[in-house]
Amino acid sequence: MRIVNIVGARPNFVKIAPLIRAMTRRPAFVPTLVHTGQHYDASMSEQFFTYLEIRPPDFNLEVGSGSHAVQTAQVMQRLDPILDATRPDLVLVVGDVNSTLAAAITAVKRSIPVAHVEAGLRSFDRSMPEEINRILTDTVADFLFVTEESGRENLLREGVDPARIHFVGNVMIDALESSRCRWENSLIFEKLGVEPGSTYAVLTLHRPSNVDDPGTLANFIETLETLARHIPIIFPVHPRVQQQLLRHGYGSGPQSDSPDLLRKSIAYVDPLGYLDFVALVSRARLVLTDSGGVQEEATVLGVPCLTLRDTTERPVTVTHGTNRLIGSAPGRILDEALQTLALPPRRNGAPPLWDGHAAERIIEILDQHRKAKGSTGRRIGAPE
Repeated sequence: MRIVNIVGARPNFVKIAPLIRAMTRRPAFVPTLVHTGQHYDASMSEQFFTYLEIRPPDFNLEVGSGSHAVQTAQVMQRLDPILDATRPDLVLVVGDVNSTLAAAITAVKRSIPVAHVEAGLRSFDRSMPEEINRILTDTVADFLFVTEESGRENLLREGVDPARIHFVGNVMIDALESSRCRWENSLIFEKLGVEPGSTYAVLTLHRPSNVDDPGTLANFIETLETLARHIPIIFPVHPRVQQQLLRHGYGSGPQSDSPDLLRKSIAYVDPLGYLDFVALVSRARLVLTDSGGVQEEATVLGVPCLTLRDTTERPVTVTHGTNRLIGSAPGRILDEALQTLALPPRRNGAPPLWDGHAAERIIEILDQHRKAKGSTGRRIGAPE
């Protein structure tokens, strides 16, 4: 079974690692890895292949930055000849970035079955580009692998054939658990000058709705500077957000080697590799984020998480985890953060099937389907 696997952005790298490992353990599977280059900065891309022990990609499309339309079109244009040359039995996509949608459309136009890992998630906010990518990818995919019960319910509500839906768990947690011994021994604390037992919060911001408007960004930073008087905040800065901060006069650029890191109002640091970032989150008193993946990681790590959005496509992190949706109003951010520090939420246990074996379930389903189709002469993904 020849499978072309598509990655393009940081969350994709984390999700694909356990899947590639699971494929390579089965002789019947021949995985090809395609990096679209949607995240092309070394700190956001290449280092993840090393940290997550993923082999170098077989192809790099090098699409780089651009508008949603340009990125999607470039991926489609550059991926198409690769699919023509490799003639895969399946194209596997993960997550909800532009590369995910572009690869799914390119494959289905060539009548190649598509598997979508992390299907069915819905924020019900169509102003988010990721929501459009999720909906359209799920519409054309043959295999829909969901991480939580809400994903299955959303797909059924949209009229999806139940036979296409498979509840398998979360490959993000596979990656976190399989690398636990390495991130637990991360040297990031020594590198940043954070003493053992130090109290701090971790902040991530990257969504356009939170960082692209100067007024919105200013409100965030001013509120967080007030919060930082109560607890130091470490802010690994996404490359595009760094430009926004410098443009509007916030911070003085990354300060990774600062010896008094936790005495600054907000400590702006360079983007961190996966292992270092998980290590930092694991010992934090509080996480403030607008990232879906960080909500999931904080849930399993048991770290209180405040999501700076009005909606989440991962409601299980609220019902089973330590996550709370608080929106972006400055006053509420400060109040909720101080309340959470005073009365941390209790863990409700790990969500169902978030046990580190999701990738194995996915590959087992594909293998069983391969065997069934092989015995009847049908193509993988063809209707029964």
